[in-house]
Formats: sequence, C-alpha cells, structure tokens
Amino acid sequence: MVDAEDGQVVVVTGGAGGIGRAAVLRFLEAGARVVFGDLNAENAERLLDEADRSRVGFVPTDVCDEDQIAALVGAAVDRFGRLDVMFNNAGVGGAFGPLTEIDAADWDRTFAVISRGMFLGTKHAARAMIAQGGGGTIVNNASVAGLGGGGGPTAYSAAKAAVINFTANAAVELAAHRIRVNAVCPGLVNTPLVMGKDEASIRERMPLFQPWPDLGRPEDIAGLVLYLAGPDSAFVTGEAIRADGGMVAWGPRMTGVADPRGLTSRYAGFADGSTGRPPTKRPITGA
Repeated sequence: MVDAEDGQVVVVTGGAGGIGRAAVLRFLEAGARVVFGDLNAENAERLLDEADRSRVGFVPTDVCDEDQIAALVGAAVDRFGRLDVMFNNAGVGGAFGPLTEIDAADWDRTFAVISRGMFLGTKHAARAMIAQGGGGTIVNNASVAGLGGGGGPTAYSAAKAAVINFTANAAVELAAHRIRVNAVCPGLVNTPLVMGKDEASIRERMPLFQPWPDLGRPEDIAGLVLYLAGPDSAFVTGEAIRADGGMVAWGPRMTGVADPRGLTSRYAGFADGSTGRPPTKRPITGA
C-alpha cells in the first residue's frame, strides 16, 4: 500500500461538504491525489478553488447510480493510474418522522444513498484494487446511530447499522486481496447534515448527551480516516471505530434532545443533507 506522503490515490464520495470536504483537504495536505464525487456542484467548485487542481478532480456523482460510481472510480484510475483508498462518505439525513408515518419511498431512498451507495463504492473500488494488485483500503462512514437505539432517526439508524455489518463482512471477504475495510462512527459533528438550522439549540443541549465538552469537527473524523488509510493501521480491518466524544460510552441520548421543538414527531418527510436540495416535509394529522 502506498503512503499518503508518496502520492496515494484517493476517492471520496460526498466530498464537497462536511466530513468529506475535510477528508479531501487532509489527504491533499498529506501529499495524496484525490478525486471526489458529490451532487452539490457549487460546493465542489469552492473546494476546487482552494486546492491544487493538478492533484484533485471532481466528478458529479449520485452514489445510488452504479454507472456513476463506476465512472468516479474510473476517473481516478484513468487520471492518476491507480486507486489506493476509497472513502465511502456520502449520506443524507433521510426519512424522518414516526415510523408509522414514514413513506416507503423515503425509507428506500435513505437506504439507497447510505447503504447501497456504500456497497457500490466498495464493489467498484475493490474491483480496481484487485485488478492492480497490492491491496488497498476502504473506509465507510457509519454513525453512532447505527450502534443502537436512540442515536438518530429510525431509517437513518437502520441504514447506518447496515453499513457497519457490511463493513465487517467485506473485510473478511477482501482480506485475501490485502484490502482492508473499516468504518468510522461519528457522533455529534459540526456539519450541515447534523446541525441543520438548530446549531445554537444543539450546542446548548450538547452536555445532556455527550460528556466531552467540545463539539466534534469534520477535521476530527478526517484525521481518523487518514489513520485508517495509512500504514500505522496496517493490521486493522473489519472495525467500526467510534469518534463521538464519549457519547456511546455514556449512552446515546440524541433522540428528543437534538430536536427540542419536536419537529420529527409533528412532521414526516426526507432531509437531503448538504446536496443542495431542499428537505420535504408534511404535517402529521392529529400531531
């Protein structure tokens, strides 16, 4: 496996904002070459303006579409000659509301982005890594919400649990090819997806569900991804590593606390995160 300092080639999905953006910048700072995908072209251009365009590229990508994922991986291999690291980061808030009110289509769309997108990224990254030989590293962005109840909306949490389980199974299957597969499980991190428009309210209530006194930063998660991509973690595979300020150690308390106005009990809909698409919601009759 090639060290980042020696020109590692990295693909990041959802790379234009939040944790993905921080990861792109950290890999570039370490000397890697990066191709990232995202749906938000405006944010992508802002990131490209900050970076050395000779070492970074952008491909508009819907991670639900297998052809687009294959094209993203192919673009990295075509431009830089190989693929060393795949960071399956893209996600959405997804379906929200009481489970009795969630539309099946919104449930399916949540899983399509979070778990199908991660599967497709792993599939096509592994194909490229096997073909070139020498192994590689795949990192999947999961969540503390996938580790138990009470950590997030039902559909989101179930999809993230699927990411964690898939990571373990993929690590076993791909070990023979010296491809390591791990997951990171962020807690409360200051990104548009997590904070939304209630940042002040969430910060105020943070001590109720996280013992660490500081809010997580995208750079904190990016640093963990960089570790999992590098030689210092050469014997680490099949893991789901928490970076959550002690939240799970204390017991997840996000449901209800992170939504003090009770919007998720009075409305149902779908949150598209930082894709640039507005959320949809409908009032629940009788709520």
